[in-house]
Amino acid sequence: MMQVYIDIIVNQWPKLLHGLGLTLLMAAIAMLFGTIIGTIFAFIKVYGKKFPAAIVTGFIEIIRGTPMLVQIFIFYFGLPIYGIKMTPFGAAILGFIINSAAYQAEYTRGAIQSIEEQQMVAARSLGMTQREAIWNIILPQAVRRAIPAWTNEFIYLLKYTSLAYIVGAQELMEAGKVIASRNFLFFEVYLIVALIYLAVVLIMTWLLNRLEKKLAIPGLETVR
Repeated sequence: MMQVYIDIIVNQWPKLLHGLGLTLLMAAIAMLFGTIIGTIFAFIKVYGKKFPAAIVTGFIEIIRGTPMLVQIFIFYFGLPIYGIKMTPFGAAILGFIINSAAYQAEYTRGAIQSIEEQQMVAARSLGMTQREAIWNIILPQAVRRAIPAWTNEFIYLLKYTSLAYIVGAQELMEAGKVIASRNFLFFEVYLIVALIYLAVVLIMTWLLNRLEKKLAIPGLETVR
C-alpha cells in the first residue's frame, strides 16, 4: 500500500507542485488585497460618515451572508451573460478577495474599537487632524491587534482555495482530481492532497505565530 503512495508522489509531483504553487499564489493575493480593502472599510465604518459607512456595512453583510461558492459561480457563469467574461483564476480570486475583505473589515474594526478613545482625543488636542491621528496613532496599534485574526484568515484562505477547482482553476485540488480520475486512485490521491494542505497550514501557522510574537504590542502579549 505504501508503494502506491510513493508512486503517486514520484510520478505526479510536478502537477501537485504546480497546483500547490497556484494555491499559495491565490491565497497570498486574496490576503493582500483583502487586507488593504478590509482595513479601509473598517476605518470607514468607525470614522466615516453615515452614508459611506452604510454602504460598506451593506456590502459586508451581503458578502458574509451568501456562500462563497455562489459568489464564484456568479462571477464565472453569471457575468458572461452581461458581456463580462472571467477566467477561472480571475473569478475565483475575485471571490476570495471580496470575502476576505468583508471578514477582515470586521476583524480590523474590532481592533480599532479596542483602542481607547482617549488616544484620538489626545492626538487631536496636540493639533493632529483626524487623518493624521488615524495614520500615526490608531492604525499601527490596530494592525498589531488584528494580526491574530489575520493569521486565522490566511489559514482559512489556504483551505478555501480548494473551491476554485469547481470552475476549473488549476490549483492543488484540481490537480488532485485530474490525477485521481486518470489513475482511479481517489482515496490515495485525495489523502495525499489533504496531507499537503495540512503540512502547508502547519508551516504557515508556525511562521505567522512567530510574526505575531515579533510584532506584539509590549505588555499586551498573549500568555501561551
